[in-house]
Amino acid sequence: MLRKHTLLNSLKLTALIIFVSASCSISAGEADVLEVVIKKTFNGQFRIDTTVKHDDTGWDHYADRWDVVALDGTVIGSRILHHPHENEQPFTRSLTLAIPADVTQVTIRAHDSVHELGGKEMVVDVPH
Repeated sequence: MLRKHTLLNSLKLTALIIFVSASCSISAGEADVLEVVIKKTFNGQFRIDTTVKHDDTGWDHYADRWDVVALDGTVIGSRILHHPHENEQPFTRSLTLAIPADVTQVTIRAHDSVHELGGKEMVVDVPH
């Protein structure tokens, strides 16, 4: 009887550990874009400084990129984030790229390794 009780407690503990681990990964939520600054550079390209907030928990759940998207849905460029930013929140990263002259606004959206897209996005004017 004692062995059966110990086995049952071990199974409950294992289930609890799995639940807590999954909850921690999911609880980080989606990646949000907080601020965007876009400036035309000397060579006709645009530098985009984007501030992202995400409760990174480590390599299993972190903000892993942000995208520059035309209003028609065309992805113009992406800034890959190569590692978690657990101790640097929010954080700002830059991307320099060409934006077609007929694109007057872009959407900046962030992506995370668990939820993918879905957090707060920002639409900004392109200063052609």
